[in-house]
Amino acid sequence: MTHTDAVHSHNGPSAGHADPAFPARRGCPMDPPALLGELREQAPASRVTLWDGSRPWLVTRHAEARQVLRDERFSADSGRDGFPFVSPAATALRDSPPSFIRMDPPEHDRQRRMVTQEFMIKRVARLGPRVERIVDGLLDDMVAAGPPADLVDAFALPLPSLVICELLGVPYADHGFFQDRSRVLLNQLAPVEQVRTARDELSGYLRELVEEKAARPRDDLLSRLLTARTERDELTVDDTVRMALLLLIAGHETTANMTALSVLDLLQHPRQWELLCADPGRVAGAVEELLRHQTIVHTGLPRVALADVEIGDITVRAGEGVLVSLAAANRDERAFPEPDLLDVGRPGRRHLAFGFGVHQCLGQPLARLELQVALTGIVRRLPGLRIGVPAGELAFRDTMAIFGLFRLPVVW
Repeated sequence: MTHTDAVHSHNGPSAGHADPAFPARRGCPMDPPALLGELREQAPASRVTLWDGSRPWLVTRHAEARQVLRDERFSADSGRDGFPFVSPAATALRDSPPSFIRMDPPEHDRQRRMVTQEFMIKRVARLGPRVERIVDGLLDDMVAAGPPADLVDAFALPLPSLVICELLGVPYADHGFFQDRSRVLLNQLAPVEQVRTARDELSGYLRELVEEKAARPRDDLLSRLLTARTERDELTVDDTVRMALLLLIAGHETTANMTALSVLDLLQHPRQWELLCADPGRVAGAVEELLRHQTIVHTGLPRVALADVEIGDITVRAGEGVLVSLAAANRDERAFPEPDLLDVGRPGRRHLAFGFGVHQCLGQPLARLELQVALTGIVRRLPGLRIGVPAGELAFRDTMAIFGLFRLPVVW
């Protein structure tokens, strides 16, 4: 099935029509699939068909996305019947205990509180000078090597990897190992057994690291988690390993891909690029617009209904799966005038790039800091930056759980 297939309306299919297959393919790589816009105009939520034949609801409007994400009647527990998995690879992790992002309150809240203070805005702000030094060093190396360069490999990926390794206390020398396994874990086309192997290898590596820190604590997040566990018995070693796995993957994959996409988006909109080069002080606002315009969590946030819930004039029944499309919500003209337009002067932070509600991204202050420092450094140091290959030759991560670019060749 393609996005041209007719869709179900309200609580059942129209006669003779089938639900569209999801996830859908993109037309323009920098825009969400056309299907999302079509569904958004028809209803706040529509039935779609996943790989396994299941028919969850796909929420595509901004207001209704917020409604679902803040309503505790929609569970994030992947162990519940009806929970939607967008690929076979996603089911590979179903047989292992979840991290707190796949838990509901109160256990979700208890575990999340253990790391909340590490990502509070004031604490993250103290990392600013260190992030600036990393950005300067990476740009120094890139400029010294001369063009062409792969912005992903030379800059966008090592920046958040260095930062999250220092924060967690993970040796950066091992970055090749954990980046390779992370790519497998996020690849929606990876065979299930390959995903399980990558999970087990990365978990085993982190378990050794956690046990070492338990014996010899240092000044890093994992050591502090272990100290808190010892004093208050709030986290088991297994909990700490799963939390480390989540933070390590999310801490470098998301920001790395958002950084590269942001640069590409700006270079494809020369007037917006020129505005930032002329006034780098506008970068903070531009980051919010880029987060809205390029939503890297692109296949939706999964939930399952615990009760019958009304979404507009649609009733989602208890036990039915729901996918909240952040990409569709962030292009909803009801919330953002001319939503397909990139406008670095657009005010506010009403986008849902970090989700919403109790599961809203814990690391968003750190992500914002890294993106702001990275883009400020680039527009100041490399105002003549250009894409080094025809746009049609760029390879996008459209089969990955986190959207982005595999490579971004640039010259200056």
